[in-house]
Amino acid sequence: MDFNVKKLAADAGTFLSRAVQFTEEKFGQAEKTELDAHLENLLSKAESTKLWTEKIMKQTEVLLQPNPNTRIEEFVYEKLDRKVPSRINNSEQLGQYMLDAGNEFGPGTAYGSALIKCGENENRIGAAERELIHTAAVNFLSPLRNFLEGDYKTISKERKLLQNKRLDLDAAKARLRKAKVSESRSAQLNATQAEGDNLMLWAEEVTNAEQEVRITQSDFDRQAEITRLLLEGISSTHAHHLRCLHEYVDAQVTYYAQCYQYMVDLQKQLGSFPTSFTSNNNQIASAPVLSNTVPPFSASSVPLSTLNNPIAATGTIDYKLSSSGTRKARVLYDYDAADSSELSLLADEVITVYSLPGMDSDWLMSERGNQKGKVPITYLELLN
Repeated sequence: MDFNVKKLAADAGTFLSRAVQFTEEKFGQAEKTELDAHLENLLSKAESTKLWTEKIMKQTEVLLQPNPNTRIEEFVYEKLDRKVPSRINNSEQLGQYMLDAGNEFGPGTAYGSALIKCGENENRIGAAERELIHTAAVNFLSPLRNFLEGDYKTISKERKLLQNKRLDLDAAKARLRKAKVSESRSAQLNATQAEGDNLMLWAEEVTNAEQEVRITQSDFDRQAEITRLLLEGISSTHAHHLRCLHEYVDAQVTYYAQCYQYMVDLQKQLGSFPTSFTSNNNQIASAPVLSNTVPPFSASSVPLSTLNNPIAATGTIDYKLSSSGTRKARVLYDYDAADSSELSLLADEVITVYSLPGMDSDWLMSERGNQKGKVPITYLELLN
């Protein structure tokens, strides 16, 4: 018990000494031992690595799981070391809704059949997304988290010890300076026996202070070396994170390639959009195949004599061209020509349009006075 009290008193004295030294440094009343430039650079690199690793990890988690409540739930289960309950993702949920709707409307109907195909496709995309999240968590997020919760915590611990050793060293140096000043003053006032005894006391104090400085200097140098060796491992951490980043990119490439292929296959399954339905949606009138690219209108697949405006047309309109092969059109939106082959447009103006052999399916030639140029079909409303 007596030993514990003495140790507690010693620890309290050390803590008080460090606190005094730290406070005096902050107020510029005490000298501070500076770390060498190499060690300072390593400390700065480690701090920067920790900061950006945290930001990248958190934002990756947001990207993979946008729902904050789900992220919190997964975090709690992880801390409790319990398995996260399985749940369907957004794509799979949408796919299930589409499948249910398609079956209710009837697989034999055009709309019901399309919904079922889209629902199955959304389920495939959901499965690919699930695989991306799993791969990213194992190969990318886990190494980043291990660094923050493992290596960097060790670095922080040793860095704190280095700070304490430096405070001990600077406090010992301050005591040595004070002892030397007091010894010098006693040497000037040693005319009497009492003052001579005082001089001997201060000389002994100087000797003790010098020994303390040597000990604290040795402890500081040893801790600085330990901290330096740990910090130099940051370069290896960067190399490891680079490999993890490559694996994350590979996982993304696989995911987006799968999604693209799934959508292309779905587009082929759905085919062209039918122009009309019967009232019970069971019969589909034959129609020319439309372009599969946006905008959803292709002039090459529809004769110019039957051109219509896909935005404004709502009923039966006469789309016959004049005998000269031209037609009037109203401009729906302002359009800035990209080059000299195109014609800039202003909303609500009326121009003359016509088609030329071999022209891109989504464009028409237009005339406005002496000006000529190509214009996009989606910017026009063909007039009767």
